[in-house]
Amino acid sequence: MSKIIGLGETVFDIIFRNDQPLKAVPGGSAFNAMISIGRTGVPCLMLTEVGDDHVGDLVTAFLKENNVCTDYVYRHEGTQSHISLAFLNSRNDAEYQFYKMHNALNMPEYFPDVEQGDIVLFGSYFAINPKVRSVVRHFLQRAHDKGAIIYYDINFRKSHKKDIPAVLPSIIENMSLSTIVRGSSEDFSILFECDDAAQTYEKYIKPSCDVFIYTDADKPVRLFTPAYSGEFPAQKIETVSTIGAGDNFNAGICHAIYGNGIKSPEELRSLSLDYFANLIKRGQQFSSHVCQTLDNYISHEFAKNI
Repeated sequence: MSKIIGLGETVFDIIFRNDQPLKAVPGGSAFNAMISIGRTGVPCLMLTEVGDDHVGDLVTAFLKENNVCTDYVYRHEGTQSHISLAFLNSRNDAEYQFYKMHNALNMPEYFPDVEQGDIVLFGSYFAINPKVRSVVRHFLQRAHDKGAIIYYDINFRKSHKKDIPAVLPSIIENMSLSTIVRGSSEDFSILFECDDAAQTYEKYIKPSCDVFIYTDADKPVRLFTPAYSGEFPAQKIETVSTIGAGDNFNAGICHAIYGNGIKSPEELRSLSLDYFANLIKRGQQFSSHVCQTLDNYISHEFAKNI
């Protein structure tokens, strides 16, 4: 049976407004997406690492409660799980502070089986972190060779701007192994000092990956392929929190790819503009729903009705 595999870092998010804690929930870019996908009943698993502390217990239990396989959640003896403090500003966008034991990163090369028809969702700094890069590269190459659909969310934060010369080759390598690259205007402003979506595609994405999705907050989503491009207006909503917005946009698209029975990178690249519009619409539905809550993932009720 085909499945969706999330690859990425897991953190425990403590959310603040006006410097007062509101909520504490497990999070992480791929993690948030996999919880939403798990709630829809689609077969999925998470490939990640946590500490052997109480937070690690909470994270693992939460994955299981939401139908996400935990067979590849690595727990390291004597380490602490990562913590993220998310401070919501007046626009309900989050500013982050991270507390991590990077010296504890040591994922073994014990991978889930990957087959054609599977979807791999990955991204963020975890995907280019030198401490786990060899493991990530090995898994992505294996998934690529097996014919899986690979979805890469660049999700590059300005706190890592100083690292660009060192990690840019890994970003380009990730794109070359991927079927779809998704990035935000902020990502490419930081990485390439480029704010033009079409120029970003032609100069930086297309040489490595044919299909590119460009997001820019509440502005239209832009799609680029060698055959066509398109714009898809965002739904107007009252935002409570943008934490998890991009993660759930990714989840919605992967959910739609799976639900429509798209089995290979070649099949995905051959889709019409109208077909892609339906995939992006699903991503926008997931994202808009999450932005109207303080949760990092879609609700169980939304998942039942999608």
